[in-house]
Amino acid sequence: MSAPAHTRTIARDAVRAALSRTAFELSRERGFDKVTVDEMAAAAGVSRSTLLRYFGTKEEAVLSAFDDHAMGFAEELRARPADEDHWTALRRSLEGVVPFYLQDPQAALAMTRFILGTPALQSRQAEKRHGWRPVLTAALAERAGHSGRPPVRLAVLVAAALDCMDIAVAHWADSDGQEDLAVLLAEGFDTLTSLSVGSAAR
Repeated sequence: MSAPAHTRTIARDAVRAALSRTAFELSRERGFDKVTVDEMAAAAGVSRSTLLRYFGTKEEAVLSAFDDHAMGFAEELRARPADEDHWTALRRSLEGVVPFYLQDPQAALAMTRFILGTPALQSRQAEKRHGWRPVLTAALAERAGHSGRPPVRLAVLVAAALDCMDIAVAHWADSDGQEDLAVLLAEGFDTLTSLSVGSAAR
């Protein structure tokens, strides 16, 4: 990527992040269902068309903070040691979610509670998580040297790993951030490992 193109990408990402923060704060203050796209745009100081150019819907505007996670997890999966079993590779890759939530715990708690307490956002987030499955499954298959359609067992492992992550985050939010997110995530993975998921993950 050329320097000017890279600079434009950084600038676009910064604008997108600022718009998303405004959409989130406005929705949290007034209630997601009571805020319109026009109001989000006005609060951010941009036109409706500009906001919709960055986000197709107001749900996307609020949830965009999670957009890069799937690709980041996939890259981490591909980079895991070749002799590491699939379940361990997934575990180590998804542990990357912990710094995201803990770099600003109070903001992350507010966002998580807000999403979990807003049906439209919770539903859309679940859809986005479902969309992560093929991305991570493809990465898992690639590191294992599988060509063509990934085996079902890899898709099942990915789905289980993502559920461990979502449950850990929900429990962390329920504890008002008092419980250790890394410990909760480890507990989820250890539980399935003890049920022999790990032994079947090679």
